[in-house]
Amino acid sequence: MLCVVILIFIFLTPKSWFEKGERRGFAGHQNPTASTLLIGPELIENAQDKHQVEQVVRTFVGRDDVQVLNIRKVIGKDGKPQGYEVDIR
Repeated sequence: MLCVVILIFIFLTPKSWFEKGERRGFAGHQNPTASTLLIGPELIENAQDKHQVEQVVRTFVGRDDVQVLNIRKVIGKDGKPQGYEVDIR
């Protein structure tokens, strides 16, 4: 009985399902945040200056096409800033 079901599946399945051998899906990254970096406070003078943060990040990762999406200050248990989380794409 199982063999019959398998044969029916093989012969009645549309040929397009088997053309490339891979599932079709989204071509790009679905999440706009590709990665998050943690940067020390000594590297960023002014977190409000997105251009300056982008320059630091570009130097840090060694890529010129980096785009900064979001900057968050990380505060330690003692209340002092420990760095910044920077979301990049």
